[in-house]
Amino acid sequence: MQRLLRYARWGVDAVRDDLRSYTVDHLGTDGGFLIVDETGFVKKGRASAGVQRQYTGSAGRVENSQIGVFLAYATDRGRALIDRRLYLPEHSWCADDERRRAAGIPDEVHFQTKPRLATEMISAARDAGITASWVTGDEAYGQDPRLRATWRPEASAT
Repeated sequence: MQRLLRYARWGVDAVRDDLRSYTVDHLGTDGGFLIVDETGFVKKGRASAGVQRQYTGSAGRVENSQIGVFLAYATDRGRALIDRRLYLPEHSWCADDERRRAAGIPDEVHFQTKPRLATEMISAARDAGITASWVTGDEAYGQDPRLRATWRPEASAT
């Protein structure tokens, strides 16, 4: 598996799209809902994209870590992750062109809040035809008015 992950070349967004379609085909759409959550990946050093000292729930404290925002889809038949975004801290990463280049972060990637990343994933899921009766997330996401507007049924493809 490590060899496959290290040497295989694929378009990560295309794989995500295939996984999203596969998930809907196998889990169905009746009563489906979306789940937004983030997790931290504790890291050593400074080279991994997005890494800095920041709070991560997976450690329960401030640690040197990366933060990923994830979107899952669930029905009564099961659940699966269908999208992901890497959170890039504004000052330590988005404003440091040299550090970005060294980590391979494309120039077109700009700072976005975690709720904004979640909004993009929800919109992409809806654009791909995923219907959801509701969306859930913790207070970091529920307190964002733009993201809450995205969750409203009239904004849904249903």
